[in-house]
Formats: sequence, structure tokens, C-alpha cells
Amino acid sequence: MSRPLRFGVIGLGLMGREFASAAARWCHLEDLGVHPVITAACDTNPGALEWFRRHVPTLRLVTPDYRELLAHPEVDAVYCAVPHHLHEQLYCDIIRSGKHLLGEKPFGIDKEANARIGEAIAAHPEVLVRCSSEFPFFPGAQAVFGAVRSGRLGRIIELEAGFLHSSDLDPDKPLNWKRMARFNGLYGCLGDLGLHVLHLPLRLGWRFENVHALLSNLVPERPDGRGGRAPCDTPDNATLACDAYADGPEGRVTFPALLHTKRIAPGETNTWFIRVHGMRGSAEFSTKYPKTFRFMTYKGGAQVWGHQDLGFESVYKTITGSIFEFGFTDAVLQMWAAFCDEVAHGRERMRGGFWCATPEEAAESHRLFTAALASQRARTP
Repeated sequence: MSRPLRFGVIGLGLMGREFASAAARWCHLEDLGVHPVITAACDTNPGALEWFRRHVPTLRLVTPDYRELLAHPEVDAVYCAVPHHLHEQLYCDIIRSGKHLLGEKPFGIDKEANARIGEAIAAHPEVLVRCSSEFPFFPGAQAVFGAVRSGRLGRIIELEAGFLHSSDLDPDKPLNWKRMARFNGLYGCLGDLGLHVLHLPLRLGWRFENVHALLSNLVPERPDGRGGRAPCDTPDNATLACDAYADGPEGRVTFPALLHTKRIAPGETNTWFIRVHGMRGSAEFSTKYPKTFRFMTYKGGAQVWGHQDLGFESVYKTITGSIFEFGFTDAVLQMWAAFCDEVAHGRERMRGGFWCATPEEAAESHRLFTAALASQRARTP
């Protein structure tokens, strides 16, 4: 018997619609004992509300007022996908209402806002709060995670990870909120993309210090959509060079890490990747080649990369045959399965072995991004 978990969605844009699609194809998953039912939708955009009216037959409430959604008795949990300047107010209100929350990154426009969200979470331990991050649910990402966690790579030499796309390469693309500090925050691309890059390393227990940041504002102004031009005051691209460290039974191990978040990376279309080199082996995955896991084992002699086609080997079992290829919407479905699984069964009894990004991991990302801004300021005359 599958238990319904009733959701309200606040913010009905791209990712809100992705959740609606994931909920509609829940039969794709083997029985988890829980399934999402979207009962309420909230947005200030009438067109977005109308899309949900047309496509989500289980709705009981459609409203432009999020407080009305939080007061609705048929909402157990909330997915919130709104611009970063709204995170603190909405996330804290959701948590205080007693609703479970899956929120979009970065969990606050800055470190201070994130800390206040953390205080609300600490005051309501009965509420499960997680952060959206779907790319680590790709089979290849899980293969890298497993290779590192098993210890078979040996002592870690270095980490490189990134999230790259080229959606802002056109300088005549109209300005949007992600290029405006008052909505996106000073982090720029780090706030928008950074937790995607950090989720897997942080889950491995790695932390970062001694940050040297290279932040680039490549297009300082764009068309404002009203016939004029407006300033872009957040960085398009970021490369962070830092010391990564992990504490183990033999003490602290430190190694270099290179982390990239770029909205202007020519030739890239939403490419997420991670590469880890160790003294006994290396492992790599990129969504550019979504079914290929690359690995290398050092046993003396030639050092040769091997390639493995993974097929559909997901955290949560599905009806899809193992020979088929995994994609972005599958990763979104897997992430939602993890969230619903943890709400329904608790961490210790989850049916999958990998949970969504945690508030603690989001807080670590803010610590790193704040250090990156300080590094950039120190370099700027």
C-alpha cells in the first residue's frame, strides 16, 4: 500500500513544472510505499497558475498567496523554487508552518540569510528540510561516489568538479534576475550553480579552505527588455582553487580542489562533471557522456583509462530496462524519490542509499562562497 504525500508547490516555473511531471510519472518507480500528490500551487504569474490548472488534476488550491497555501489542511510538504532573495522569508515560514520542505539552492541569498534559515530548522526538528540537487543521482555520479567511498582510489591526489553551460554567451540576451545582485545575491553563478558542484564532495565528507577565487563578470550590461540597457552586477563565471581536506582514522588528509561554475562556457550545454585522482586509481563522470563512467587503476606499467557503459542503474529501481540510457528527467525523478522516501520512512529506513542535499551541506556551500567573495575583494584594487 502506497501512502500519499500531499505537496504544495510555491514557484511554478521551470523546476516547478519538472516536479509536476515527475509526480505524474511516479509509476515509473518500483513501489516506494509513498507517492506525491500535488494538491496546491502558488505563483504570482497567472500564466504559470493556468499551466498547473490544466496539467495537475489533483489540485485543491490555486493561489497567488503562499500563506494561503501554508494554511491549507491538505498540504503535508512544500517544494519551493523562487528567486534567492525570497528564500529566507518563505523557507522560514514554510518550516514554521510544520510542512516538510524541499527548497531550491542556495538556501538564502547570503550566509546570514542561510544562518537564519538554519535557526528555523533547528527550532523545528520534526520538519524534514532538504535542498534540491539532482545531478548526483546520475548512475555515473554514483559510480564515482562509490569508487571514492570504497577507498580503492587510495589517498586522494586532487579533485576537479564543475557545472558549465553557455546560456549567457549571447551579450544581447535580455537581463534576468540571476544577473542582478538584489535578487540573486553577490555570489552570482556560485549561488545558482554551486551546490550542484559541491553536493557529492560534501557528501564524501570533504571540506574546503584557503580559497582563491577567480570571478568574471564578462557581460557587464544587457538589454533590459524595455528598449534600454541595465547593469549586470553578478559574476557569470567562477573558478575556485582551494585546499580540500578530509578527517580520517589516520588524521587529516589535504589535497587541491578546482571547482568551476560557469554560465558562459562556449560549447557546453548544462555539463556537470566530477573527476577524482588518487594514488591507486582515478574516476570521472560527465553528463556530456551520460552513460559513460571512466576509471583508471594503477597496478604498474601503462596507465590506461577504461570506459564502462552503465545503462540504467539508478539509486531507486524503476521499470526501465537496464540497457537504456539515463537522463536529466530521470535524475529529477530519483531526487524526488529520495525526498519522499526520507519523509515517509526516515533516514535509517530509506529504501535508497543516497539522500538529497542537506541544510548542513548548503551551509558549507555558503561558507565557501563567502570566502570566495572575500578572496575576490582582496585581489581587486
